[in-house]
Amino acid sequence: QLQLVESGGGSVQAGASLRLACKVSGDTHTRRCMGWHRQVPGKEREAVASINTGSYYSLLDDSVSGRFTISYDNAENTLYLQMTDLKPEDTAMYYCAAYFIGPGDNICDKYPSIYNIWGQGTQVSISS
Repeated sequence: QLQLVESGGGSVQAGASLRLACKVSGDTHTRRCMGWHRQVPGKEREAVASINTGSYYSLLDDSVSGRFTISYDNAENTLYLQMTDLKPEDTAMYYCAAYFIGPGDNICDKYPSIYNIWGQGTQVSISS
Protein backbone atom coordinates (compact mmCIF):
# COMPACT_ATOMS: atom_id res chain seq x y z
CA GLN A 1 0.00 0.00 0.00
CA LEU A 2 3.03 2.26 0.39
CA GLN A 3 6.20 2.72 -1.56
CA LEU A 4 9.18 4.33 0.13
CA VAL A 5 12.21 5.74 -1.64
CA GLU A 6 15.11 7.15 0.35
CA SER A 7 17.64 9.70 -0.79
CA GLY A 8 20.19 12.10 0.66
CA GLY A 9 22.87 9.75 1.93
CA GLY A 10 26.51 10.29 1.21
CA SER A 11 30.05 10.34 2.50
CA VAL A 12 31.00 13.30 4.68
CA GLN A 13 33.44 14.30 7.39
CA ALA A 14 32.64 14.10 11.09
CA GLY A 15 30.80 17.19 12.23
CA ALA A 16 29.00 17.66 8.93
CA SER A 17 25.27 17.55 8.30
CA LEU A 18 23.06 15.55 6.00
CA ARG A 19 19.34 15.52 5.36
CA LEU A 20 17.78 12.24 4.42
CA ALA A 21 14.47 12.17 2.61
CA CYS A 22 11.94 9.41 2.12
CA LYS A 23 9.37 10.02 -0.57
CA VAL A 24 6.12 8.21 0.16
CA SER A 25 3.66 7.11 -2.49
CA GLY A 26 0.55 4.98 -2.37
CA ASP A 27 -1.97 5.29 0.47
CA THR A 28 -0.58 8.53 1.86
CA HIS A 29 -3.81 9.58 3.58
CA THR A 30 -4.01 6.76 6.11
CA ARG A 31 -2.52 7.37 9.55
CA ARG A 32 0.71 5.49 10.07
CA CYS A 33 3.91 5.44 11.98
CA MET A 34 7.04 6.14 10.04
CA GLY A 35 10.59 5.82 11.13
CA TRP A 36 14.24 5.80 10.30
CA HIS A 37 16.31 2.75 11.17
CA ARG A 38 19.96 2.06 10.58
CA GLN A 39 22.04 -1.04 10.25
CA VAL A 40 25.71 -1.89 10.14
CA PRO A 41 26.69 -5.27 8.69
CA GLY A 42 26.77 -7.90 11.42
CA LYS A 43 24.70 -5.86 13.87
CA GLU A 44 21.03 -5.63 14.71
CA ARG A 45 18.95 -3.05 12.94
CA GLU A 46 18.60 -0.04 15.22
CA ALA A 47 15.70 2.36 15.53
CA VAL A 48 16.78 5.97 15.10
CA ALA A 49 13.57 7.98 15.12
CA SER A 50 9.85 7.61 14.60
CA ILE A 51 6.90 9.88 13.95
CA ASN A 52 3.13 9.54 13.80
CA THR A 53 1.81 11.07 10.60
CA GLY A 54 -1.50 11.98 12.23
CA SER A 55 -0.51 13.33 15.63
CA TYR A 56 3.11 14.21 14.79
CA TYR A 57 4.22 12.53 17.97
CA SER A 58 7.89 11.76 17.53
CA LEU A 59 10.59 9.83 19.32
CA LEU A 60 14.36 9.86 18.97
CA ASP A 61 16.82 7.27 20.11
CA ASP A 62 19.08 8.49 22.91
CA SER A 63 22.12 8.05 20.70
CA VAL A 64 20.95 10.77 18.31
CA SER A 65 18.85 12.99 20.55
CA GLY A 66 20.03 16.58 20.26
CA ARG A 67 21.68 15.95 16.90
CA PHE A 68 18.95 14.50 14.67
CA THR A 69 15.45 15.70 13.96
CA ILE A 70 12.67 13.70 12.34
CA SER A 71 9.83 15.39 10.53
CA TYR A 72 7.06 14.53 8.12
CA ASP A 73 5.77 16.91 5.49
CA ASN A 74 2.20 15.81 4.85
CA ALA A 75 1.76 18.12 1.88
CA GLU A 76 4.83 16.71 0.17
CA ASN A 77 4.40 13.14 1.43
CA THR A 78 8.01 13.10 2.50
CA LEU A 79 9.71 11.93 5.66
CA TYR A 80 12.93 13.69 6.61
CA LEU A 81 15.80 13.05 8.94
CA GLN A 82 17.94 16.12 9.56
CA MET A 83 21.29 14.91 10.81
CA THR A 84 23.81 17.31 12.35
CA ASP A 85 27.17 16.87 14.07
CA LEU A 86 27.59 13.51 12.40
CA LYS A 87 29.96 11.07 14.01
CA PRO A 88 31.79 8.02 12.65
CA GLU A 89 29.48 5.80 14.69
CA ASP A 90 26.55 7.14 12.65
CA THR A 91 27.90 5.29 9.63
CA ALA A 92 25.25 2.82 8.51
CA MET A 93 22.66 2.02 5.93
CA TYR A 94 19.63 4.13 6.79
CA TYR A 95 16.19 2.76 6.04
CA CYS A 96 12.84 4.46 5.88
CA ALA A 97 10.00 2.32 7.20
CA ALA A 98 6.32 2.45 8.07
CA TYR A 99 3.39 0.58 9.53
CA PHE A 100 -0.28 1.45 9.46
CA ILE A 101 -2.14 2.31 12.68
CA GLY A 102 -5.70 3.12 13.68
CA PRO A 103 -7.22 6.58 13.31
CA GLY A 104 -7.20 7.05 17.08
CA ASP A 105 -3.61 5.98 17.64
CA ASN A 106 -1.47 8.96 18.58
CA ILE A 107 1.86 7.39 19.44
CA CYS A 108 4.32 5.06 17.75
CA ASP A 109 6.54 2.15 18.58
CA LYS A 110 10.17 2.38 17.66
CA TYR A 111 11.22 -1.24 17.29
CA PRO A 112 12.18 -2.25 13.75
CA SER A 113 10.32 -5.56 13.99
CA ILE A 114 6.99 -3.74 14.11
CA TYR A 115 7.55 -1.93 10.83
CA ASN A 116 6.45 -3.93 7.82
CA ILE A 117 6.99 -1.54 4.91
CA TRP A 118 10.55 -0.68 4.04
CA GLY A 119 12.52 1.36 1.58
CA GLN A 120 15.70 0.20 -0.07
CA GLY A 121 18.02 2.21 2.15
CA THR A 122 20.54 4.98 1.65
CA GLN A 123 24.14 4.75 2.76
CA VAL A 124 25.60 7.26 5.21
CA SER A 125 29.36 7.15 5.71
CA ILE A 126 31.12 9.43 8.18
CA SER A 127 34.89 9.70 8.21
CA SER A 128 36.95 10.97 11.12
